[in-house]
Amino acid sequence: MPETTPLNPLAPWVELATTTADWDAATPHELDTMYAQLNIIRSFEEEVLVLAGQKLINGPAHSSIGQEAGAVGSGLPLNAGDQVNGSHRGHHQFLAKALGFVAPDGIDPAQPLGAAVREVLHRSMAEIAGLADGYCHGRGGSMHLQWKEAGAMGTNAIVGGAVPFATGFAWADRHADTDNVAVTYFGDGAVNIGSVLESFNLAAAWNLPVCFFIENNQYAVSTTVQEATGEARLSGRGLGFGIPSWRVDGQDVLAVKLAMEQAVAHMRAGGGPTIVEADTYRYFHQNGPFPGSAFGYRDKDEETHWRDRDPIALVESHLVRRNLRTIDELSAIRSAIRAELATIGAGLIEQDPQGKPGQNRIRPELWPDPARIDVGIRGDLTTLEGRTVREEKDFGADEVGDQKFVDVIAEVMGRRMDADPSIVVMGEDVHKLSGGSRGATKGLAEKFEDRVLGTPISEAAFTGLGGGLALDGRFYPVVELMYADFIWVAADQLFNQIGKARHMFGGDHDMPLLLRIKIGTGTGYGSQHSMDPAGILATSVGWRIIAPSSPLEYVGLLNAAMALKDPVAVLEHDADLYKSVGPAPLRDFDFILPPGRAAIRRIGAAVTVLSYLSMVNKSVAAADSSGIDAEVVDLRWLDRASIDWDTIEASIKKTNRVLIVEQGSLQTSYGGWLADEIQRRYFDWLDAPIERVHGSESSPSISKVLEAAALADEADIVVGLRRVTA
Repeated sequence: MPETTPLNPLAPWVELATTTADWDAATPHELDTMYAQLNIIRSFEEEVLVLAGQKLINGPAHSSIGQEAGAVGSGLPLNAGDQVNGSHRGHHQFLAKALGFVAPDGIDPAQPLGAAVREVLHRSMAEIAGLADGYCHGRGGSMHLQWKEAGAMGTNAIVGGAVPFATGFAWADRHADTDNVAVTYFGDGAVNIGSVLESFNLAAAWNLPVCFFIENNQYAVSTTVQEATGEARLSGRGLGFGIPSWRVDGQDVLAVKLAMEQAVAHMRAGGGPTIVEADTYRYFHQNGPFPGSAFGYRDKDEETHWRDRDPIALVESHLVRRNLRTIDELSAIRSAIRAELATIGAGLIEQDPQGKPGQNRIRPELWPDPARIDVGIRGDLTTLEGRTVREEKDFGADEVGDQKFVDVIAEVMGRRMDADPSIVVMGEDVHKLSGGSRGATKGLAEKFEDRVLGTPISEAAFTGLGGGLALDGRFYPVVELMYADFIWVAADQLFNQIGKARHMFGGDHDMPLLLRIKIGTGTGYGSQHSMDPAGILATSVGWRIIAPSSPLEYVGLLNAAMALKDPVAVLEHDADLYKSVGPAPLRDFDFILPPGRAAIRRIGAAVTVLSYLSMVNKSVAAADSSGIDAEVVDLRWLDRASIDWDTIEASIKKTNRVLIVEQGSLQTSYGGWLADEIQRRYFDWLDAPIERVHGSESSPSISKVLEAAALADEADIVVGLRRVTA
């Protein structure tokens, strides 16, 4: 019979509950502040539901009524330098952090709300209503609240989507030599999401001061915790990652505060991540002013049970028991706060002159200017001012020499890291194997050991951590994806989070990040390692894209990309370019090739060929071999905002014909959107339909013959040239 030995977890898991002695030990000022914040948040949410009930909130209004204690209790131990983010149900957490920021010494509930507190409430309510006075100028609404100055880094509509960013805040806190911490709030539904669990692991592996605060309100919309998981005590997740974890009554604000004080002390002392689970309840449905019982998934007895444990009533009972406040005083405080919030809400609306008596509308002058809808998607080019622009022709013979493409990638990144100590490189195996899987980070780990981070195989987590660093702003993240197909593994972080963050939070903050993507076409790695992501990135908001076709261009384009304050993807072709040898700078690794600057590789008059990466040289060769007088344009910058429309226009007006050449699949084609844009801009100059050369509908296969058949090559370009000039 086999022997079994019980195993002990690496980290403690405890349940914390308060005693009467704990309530007696709380100072009157602490209890007053708790009571004030609980009532302010409750009254705020009630007023939001009043507006929602009048259909004056466009979209959802995810109230936190019933859950205020978790936000207030967890927020009180935090300081101004600590950062938080959260989920779609995040009004209460946002307000708790903001109130702590503007009133760090606490709030006397018996006194009128100060001007700073009223401004927080007005701007928060204006944001939820989608108005210009809101923190995000009305772009965020109920689900995207951000006030970076207060450390409220943004709530999020994607369940679990904000969690990886918080690991980035925590990494920045630790490596900036502070004792600040990050807190990421999410619910019971998010606990089962892959990026959340990946973030648990990454935070534990890297000892990051981040608290994963689980607000277990019993329901993910209508699905119960018991239906969704085999272990309904969600803080138990921490044991598998070696993370100390606390479980606490989320209706008891003091219990939450005491648990959070222990968690924060652990993190500030360098102990790494923590998990706090607050067992709580939302009084209303997923969104809107109706209880869950109205939708049939809860019964009224359950709702009454939780309302009998109301967090505000609990604090009131102890204030009265200790003779700190009378029942009449507490009633007057509640009434005064409600009246204040009603006044703030009333300031947003007026009688609708076209409506029925008593029907209100948002005051028209409060709406944001529709003309600014696209302002703030990306930054401007002012950060490139004063930098030297150099093309290959600008270098003397003694200034360039032939080098292998992949070696130049490592060399220019080393130059950038020498010049800027904020740059951090991360990705799978980038710190080993003599420079990662292909040598693109060769020598960097030895020289910058603490800034070259070999990650777990968890693209969502480390890409999101990079996004958090970008949003935080103290460090510049360079994230490497080993293969382009892995953008789908990290898709939420790349497209919903990093790409949209600047715009959806108001367009006022930068998002500087470099995403290095290796394209594996022609390597025999098959369908899941061989995509060209240009078409996906170009049709996704917020990303700039560079596609260098030579070592020297790589240097200039990378330097420009990293000087911008935007997320930029650099496409690197493995089989066709990494091992190629071409001219590279010998000394000057600081020049730039800015957005809006394509290059003409072959002058011609019969047809304009637009291409990028390895297909540029193949297009030149095809033009030479076919005898067709083609003008070949190397696009270099591929995204809508950065592409060189002037060069494209001049060439089209000369040739009156266009052939777009790319290697990748028809399904994710870059040329599709480019052809559409060209025909809209230059239709009157075209003498023939726009033609395209691209790969097959299928993805490349492992078979060498099938892989070649799936990818466009020089012979396909010759056919395309003849077709467009026929």
